[in-house]
Amino acid sequence: MATRKIKKGDQVVVLTGKDKGKQGSVLQVLDGEKVIVENINIAKKHAKANPMKGEPGGILDKEMPIHISNVAIYNPTTGKADRVGMKTLDDGRKVRYFKSNGEVVDI
Repeated sequence: MATRKIKKGDQVVVLTGKDKGKQGSVLQVLDGEKVIVENINIAKKHAKANPMKGEPGGILDKEMPIHISNVAIYNPTTGKADRVGMKTLDDGRKVRYFKSNGEVVDI
C-alpha cells in the first residue's frame, strides 16, 4: 500500500465549499479519494427508528465525505494550511514533510 499524504487523525483545513476555512480532524479515509472530517460537511439525514438495535429515529446530523483535494493538512508552526511531500530518511523510512518549511509531519 502506498503511503498517503493525508491520514486518519490529521488536522486539516477545508480549502473550498460551504465549510471553507474550517478546521477538523480526519475521522476516516475512504478509497484514498475522499475523507470524512469531524464537524465538516454536515448533512441532515432522515433515519427510521430501529427498536431492535435501540436506534432512535428522526432527523440526524451526519458528516458526509469531502474530496481529498478540497482539504490541506494544517501546519501548527505557520498556523496555515500546507502542502505535504514525501521523502526517504537516511535510515530508510518514508516520512511526510511540510513543503513550506521542510519539517517532518510524522516522527
